[in-house]
Amino acid sequence: MNEQDTPGMGQQRGPDAGRRNLLKLTGPSIAALGVISATSGSGFAQEAPTWDKTFPLSDRIEHQKVSFSNRYGTTLSGDLYLPRDRADGRLPALAVAGPFGAVKEQSAGLYAQTMAERGYVALALDPSYVGESGGEPHSVASPDINTEDFSAAVDYLGLHASVDRERIGIIGICGFAGMALNAAAVDKRVKAVATTSMYDMSRVKVRGYHDSLTPEQRAEMLDQVSRQRWTDAERGMPALAGGLPETLDGIDDPVIQMYWDYYKTPRGFHPRSVNSTTGWTTTNPLSFMNMPLLSYIAEISPRPTLLIAGEHAHSRYFSEDVYAAAAEPKELMIIPGADHVALYDRVDVIPFDKLASDCEQHLA
Repeated sequence: MNEQDTPGMGQQRGPDAGRRNLLKLTGPSIAALGVISATSGSGFAQEAPTWDKTFPLSDRIEHQKVSFSNRYGTTLSGDLYLPRDRADGRLPALAVAGPFGAVKEQSAGLYAQTMAERGYVALALDPSYVGESGGEPHSVASPDINTEDFSAAVDYLGLHASVDRERIGIIGICGFAGMALNAAAVDKRVKAVATTSMYDMSRVKVRGYHDSLTPEQRAEMLDQVSRQRWTDAERGMPALAGGLPETLDGIDDPVIQMYWDYYKTPRGFHPRSVNSTTGWTTTNPLSFMNMPLLSYIAEISPRPTLLIAGEHAHSRYFSEDVYAAAAEPKELMIIPGADHVALYDRVDVIPFDKLASDCEQHLA
C-alpha cells in the first residue's frame, strides 16, 4: 500500500487484490517526449518514445530513459532530465526517489524535471523491485537495498559526461526520504540531502504511527507475517497485501482519503505504482522490523540536511524528530496549510525555489 504496509494475511494475487480494506491492520489503522542522444559515460540510455508520466512534459528539458546497476547486481531504471538550454561544462546533479510504493513517473519525476528546468541534471529512479527496475519478486522493499539504490544513482551520475561528480545531492520523498538520509550518512560523495513529507519506514513499522504499537501487537504481527512465509513458499509466489480500496465508500479515515485522492485518481495514478494497484507483498514489513534506518543521522554533518513537511501532515513528527537528532547544518521547513500528499505534486505548494537556492548554495 503506501508508507505502512497492510499485513492482510493470506490474501492472494488477483483482480481483487487492490480492493482490500486498509483498516484491516495489525496494530493502529493506517493513517502511506523529449528525446536526447546518449551522453552517459555509464549504463544504458535510450530515447523515450512516449510520455507516460503523471505530469506534463516541459519544453525546457531533455529526457531519456537510462538503466544502471546497484551494488547487488540489480538493474535499476531511471528517467534522466537535463536542461535543454545548457552551456558547455559539467552541471550539478540530483538523484530523486519516492514516495514509498510510487514509481519514477509520479512525484520523483516531477521533482527531477522541475529541478532540471532550474539547471540541474536530475535522475528520477525506480528502486529495486519496483516499477521498471529489476529484482524478483516485485513489490518488496528493503532498508539496505533501497539505501543502496540511492548510492547506485550517485555512481551513475558521477560517470555521466554532463555531471560534475563533486556536486551531487539527493532528494527523498515520503518513505524514501528516510532511505535518502540513510544514504547520505554513509555515502560521503553526497554533498547535500533534502526530504519532503518524510517517513521513517523502520520506525513506523516497528512502533506504528506516533509510536502507538504495543509490544504485544508487534509480536502478533511478526507471528502472522512469519507464518505467511510458509504459505508463500508452498505456493511458490508471495501473497500481496492489497492496496487502496477501489472506492471510498464507507471509508472516513482522512489519511486514506488523502492517499486515495492521489494514487487512485488521474491526479497521480500509474499502472506500475504499488500504491495505485496491488499493494506490497504481505511479508514486506519483515526487513524493516529490526533494522533502524536513522541510527547515524548525525553523521550527515557537516553536509547540510533540509527537511520539508506540511503543516497539517500526519507525518510531520518524523521530520521534526529527525531535525532534533541531526547535527548542524540542518533546517526544518514547515509549509503552511499543506498536508502530506500536497508535497507530492502541488507545484504551487512544493518549495522548489527553496530547493533550488539550497542546491545552488551547497552544490556550488
